[in-house]
Amino acid sequence: MSIQGAGRVWRRLDVTVRDLPLGILFLVVSVLPGLRGHGTEVGDLPTRPFDALAVLTLALECLPLAVRRRWPAVCLALVTCGFALDQLRGYHSAAGTALPIVLISAGSHLEHRRRATVVLLTVAYVPLAIALSQLGSGGETPTEFVTFYLVLALAWGAGAWLRATRLAEAERRERVAAETRTAERAQLARELHDVVTHHVTAMVVQAEAARYLTAAPERLEQSLTAVSDTGRRAITDLRHLLDLLNPDHGPGHGRGHGTGPGTGHGTGTGTGTGAMEAKEPRTPAVGRVLTLVEQTRRAGQPVDFTEQGTPPASTGSADLVAYRVVQEALTNALKYAHGSRTSVQVRHGEREITVEVSTDGTGSPSAAAVGSGRGLAGLRERIGVLGGDFHAGSGMDGGFTVRARIPAGGTS
Repeated sequence: MSIQGAGRVWRRLDVTVRDLPLGILFLVVSVLPGLRGHGTEVGDLPTRPFDALAVLTLALECLPLAVRRRWPAVCLALVTCGFALDQLRGYHSAAGTALPIVLISAGSHLEHRRRATVVLLTVAYVPLAIALSQLGSGGETPTEFVTFYLVLALAWGAGAWLRATRLAEAERRERVAAETRTAERAQLARELHDVVTHHVTAMVVQAEAARYLTAAPERLEQSLTAVSDTGRRAITDLRHLLDLLNPDHGPGHGRGHGTGPGTGHGTGTGTGTGAMEAKEPRTPAVGRVLTLVEQTRRAGQPVDFTEQGTPPASTGSADLVAYRVVQEALTNALKYAHGSRTSVQVRHGEREITVEVSTDGTGSPSAAAVGSGRGLAGLRERIGVLGGDFHAGSGMDGGFTVRARIPAGGTS
């Protein structure tokens, strides 16, 4: 077994089992012939050899170390009694060194009645010091008793500092986790807004147009086909987003049959939804902007599309952000400038992608012209994270222009 494997097995053991070896070590060291009588000594009582009571004393000082983290108060009480007995009987065993360790552990792990514990230990130390002073030969001065008390207080303070540090780290991790969850929810909200708003807007516009085509069956069929194709694409994109929340629920986990005839990229080819999901990537690439353009055209919006340059091999999340910029801009064009000639320009550079979408101001609001501005605000925030620039505003001719410069290679 490797060292890492042994470490994982050790960490899986109960905390009592992991703490027991320390107690056994103190017990073994205390009974070694060469170390008897050379332990902690408070007062000037003469050292006496071990007897039957010494066995109980050593057990009280050493074995409770096994529960120093599980039951710190119990461990502290037992070790303290053992230490007092050790000093009053004059064993002066090496096990007395366990007391500062237990104080550090209790200061770090004791959850309740911490102040009461400190007061109780302080009160208990006073009669112990008096008894040791009276039983001894008088060579121990009050200063030495106070010094030993300060050493014990320092041990408790070290444990309290470890506890404060651990709590601060736990709070920091919880805060980071909360911020991460908030950012993830915001990201999913932006994605859902982009997907749902674009597809539903296209469907509303297409359905509105179909109302006036009852006298032209061929054009009505085309319009209704466009609505159904847009709905299928919306379902596909939504499933992709839901797969991010539940990766186990994807192709091969109960979604292989499809839902009927659909389209690959809005060309009218009959492929199942399951096939679309298997062929299309989860993250839209800039190359799929043409699909958005075609879908918008079928909704009755005249769109001119220009793409310059070659996308680099690795763009990070820049291609997805560029896709969302075009998607949001075309959605707004459908809602607020329906029928207006719209221009989409995408330029690929070595280090950035530039997107510009503009309308000429001749269109009119559609039935779906309701919004909160969340889409543009989300894009501005998203591009700002990547270190790019985003601008959206009206032009002199009454049209609306969206410009974005997106550095390639970053993650959002």
